[in-house]
Amino acid sequence: MKKNILLIGGSKGIGLEIVKQLHESHNLIVASRSDENLSEFNLNYQKFDALNDDVSNLDLPDQLDGLVYCPGSINLKPFKMMKPSVFEEDLQLNFMSLVKITHGLLGKLKASEQASLVYFSTVAVQTGMPFHTSVAAAKGAIEGFARSLAAEYAPSFRVNVIAPSLVNTPLAGKLLGNDKKKEKMDDRHPLKRVGEPKDIASIASFLLSEESTWITGQILGVDGGMSSLNVS
Repeated sequence: MKKNILLIGGSKGIGLEIVKQLHESHNLIVASRSDENLSEFNLNYQKFDALNDDVSNLDLPDQLDGLVYCPGSINLKPFKMMKPSVFEEDLQLNFMSLVKITHGLLGKLKASEQASLVYFSTVAVQTGMPFHTSVAAAKGAIEGFARSLAAEYAPSFRVNVIAPSLVNTPLAGKLLGNDKKKEKMDDRHPLKRVGEPKDIASIASFLLSEESTWITGQILGVDGGMSSLNVS
């Protein structure tokens, strides 16, 4: 049976890979600022800016069986060089917009037999890393929110968070811009490579599927071993 799944952001990177994996098997609704790369897929695209638009204006079915929130940012700078406004901007995009969208969709999510919500964090929340203060703060808020939400709404719906390390997406372009940079980043991981979008999208697809119905409130580290292994 096809599920109604809303993907916030889906024209690039991990979101686009989720589209590739799910568009044939589910009724996929992609709400993002651009329909770039989406024309070849069988899906319902709706123009949407997570920061500025109200989710109530989207044309959605009465029942949503899955929600994936993909928008995110990478601001890696020394703390002394980051104005408080950067933290506010990262918090708005990564966390507050997620909260507003989730809140606006509660009725549709509760109409499902058991909806699955998938959010994204970062390995830098669990593993302290220099220059990650802003993104780690914003993503850390997601982790706490997701666990509490999962507890409050179980068993009505499930909430899980994927916490990747560095993934080869357009968002990470500055960090992986040439072979030397990529080799350096590959070597930082116990599995000796950075992530690819399909590595993360496959876990998201699993969490949206019937195979994961006994999983909720979890922070899943999909990070090439970065968060738990020291092989140096």
